[in-house]
Amino acid sequence: MADFGRLAAVLLGSYALGCIVGAYYLVRWKTGSDLRSIGSGNAGARNAGRVLGRTAFVISLLIDAGKGAAATWIGLQMAPAPLAAVLAMAAVVIGHVWPAQLGFRGGKGAATAIGIMLVFDPTATLLLFAAGLLMLAMTRRFTISGLTAIALAPVAASWRAHTALEVWGLAIVAVIVVYAHRSNLLPHRKSRGDSPALQQEPTR
Repeated sequence: MADFGRLAAVLLGSYALGCIVGAYYLVRWKTGSDLRSIGSGNAGARNAGRVLGRTAFVISLLIDAGKGAAATWIGLQMAPAPLAAVLAMAAVVIGHVWPAQLGFRGGKGAATAIGIMLVFDPTATLLLFAAGLLMLAMTRRFTISGLTAIALAPVAASWRAHTALEVWGLAIVAVIVVYAHRSNLLPHRKSRGDSPALQQEPTR
């Protein structure tokens, strides 16, 4: 019963933390506008950067990665392990992508996934970063490169001898993030700022 209570607290707490969509609230605070109705329409750091500039991009990125890192760290401290950590990782990403207070229309979860991996396994994160850079050099597409790295997270975790449950947890995170980016992957649509990587200056 004690374990159930701890797991429920981790699950709900991580989801609530995920619901703090940094880019959305930063733009709402600065302009009063709904970020999902301007720019690319995405409640993410890159769109906040287009609307408010690079500082907003960095702040939003840090908030969203930070909550992924915080939820994962808390989950790793809780029993029973590793189930608590897996629930925390999945719930914080679900909260970011589908925040209840924003009508279940949040961001796409890439920054949050990065924060998760930085705490979960820094060495695997370095390997994924290298894979992303390689894909970026080949495709010149920032989104595709990042999604490739995130999709490889469960592979890296398996190679690093993490438990099957942790590998499956990262697989769930990867599926959610890739699903949230599905419009970027369609051949007839290209996300703004996705052609040669980072070539566009944010507009105010």
